[in-house]
Amino acid sequence: METKLLNLKGKEVGSCDMPEAVFSVKPDKNFLHEVVKHYLANKHRGTACTKTRAEISGGGKKPWKQKGTGRARAGSNRSPVWRGGGVTFGPKPRSFRQYLPHQKLRQALIEALSARYAEGSVLVIENLALEVAKTSSLSDLRKTLGREGKSVLFVTDKMDKNFLTASRNIGSFGWCLAKNLNAYEALRNDRLVLTTGAVKALAANVKEN
Repeated sequence: METKLLNLKGKEVGSCDMPEAVFSVKPDKNFLHEVVKHYLANKHRGTACTKTRAEISGGGKKPWKQKGTGRARAGSNRSPVWRGGGVTFGPKPRSFRQYLPHQKLRQALIEALSARYAEGSVLVIENLALEVAKTSSLSDLRKTLGREGKSVLFVTDKMDKNFLTASRNIGSFGWCLAKNLNAYEALRNDRLVLTTGAVKALAANVKEN
């Protein structure tokens, strides 16, 4: 199971052996949906907060007497029916975190990578080592990766400082270490560009677990 091996200029320089245990597994859409919901829930900050009538300032005095005014009875200006009053059943800070076993998260990553590879969204590159930290040095690679607006995630076993600096001004470029890659990031980006080191690291991670 081989794929094209590219250099930083986007030219083919050989081939790379892709481990079948990582890139040829049949994905389960329902399972991947469950895992993506897990990651999105854990990204939810849950900081929305409203005040109840007990937390609103004021309201210690009855606005007007009970009878004889012709108006509805009122006991406090902190009532939820008053403008500026408390909120009934409003949101309070809470945790949206979900738990999934490590084995399920690892299996989801394998299925996500297999799905992206099957649809041709995975490219393999020699390395990300640049001689100079200039954005212009990535112009040929940008042409190979396709039109603007498509998000590209570079996955490597170790990051090159020059590449990180050169790609900083390209909004569609992102990167992560192979050990930190998850199913959500693999599915969220339009293209995945793996270094040969990242491919080996992902294969080794599957064997260890």
